[in-house]
Amino acid sequence: MTWIDRIAFFSTLDVIAVGFLFSAWFFIGVWIDNPTKATPSVSALMAGYRREWMRQMVTRDPRIFDAQILASLRQGTAFFASTSMLAIGGTLALIGNGERVSGLARELILVSDPAFVWEIKLLVIVFFLSNAFLKFVWSNRLFGYTAVLVASVPNDAEDSRAMPRAMQAAEISITAARGFNRGLRAVYFGMATVAWLAGPITLIVATTFTLGVIYRREFASASRKILLNTQA
Repeated sequence: MTWIDRIAFFSTLDVIAVGFLFSAWFFIGVWIDNPTKATPSVSALMAGYRREWMRQMVTRDPRIFDAQILASLRQGTAFFASTSMLAIGGTLALIGNGERVSGLARELILVSDPAFVWEIKLLVIVFFLSNAFLKFVWSNRLFGYTAVLVASVPNDAEDSRAMPRAMQAAEISITAARGFNRGLRAVYFGMATVAWLAGPITLIVATTFTLGVIYRREFASASRKILLNTQA
């Protein structure tokens, strides 16, 4: 059986659903990372607070509080990275038992697709989980760089190197947070991809729901209203 014959197992609706999934993942990410000034995302607002954090850090003595925050951020990224790795391993194990997955699907959702179809669907999940893992690992590394930069800021706030070094730390921290957020979005869409096991319509519905959840959290959440309150 050739690859063309195997691709024929997927319907046009499957292709549309997967195209919608990847388009939603890509464009919501671009929108969140590059919002308009009139409607900033939570991520963009938090970037401003991260810069303010580093400005305040320059005059804080001692800086134990800042070190604790950075340690907590690194622990969070390490946790999600290890969780993603476990999820990748579990999904790959399912791919190795494609015939069993196919048999279970026939019993639960009355679909008689060949094992190849289920393997491809699971590989898409692995793609998102792998992307998330790489983002979390890099984010963890960048938070480590941030910690080093914070430690290199002179104790004397009047030192000409203090503020520029603190701003460097802020920008690295923002980049780390951006990677962490991208990892989380990959996990969200990976979870949405699980719905494809029940069919393309279910995948479209799950993708739409995931898109709505991410949009609300970034552009219409109560936390965003709080962050926009400049009087606080």
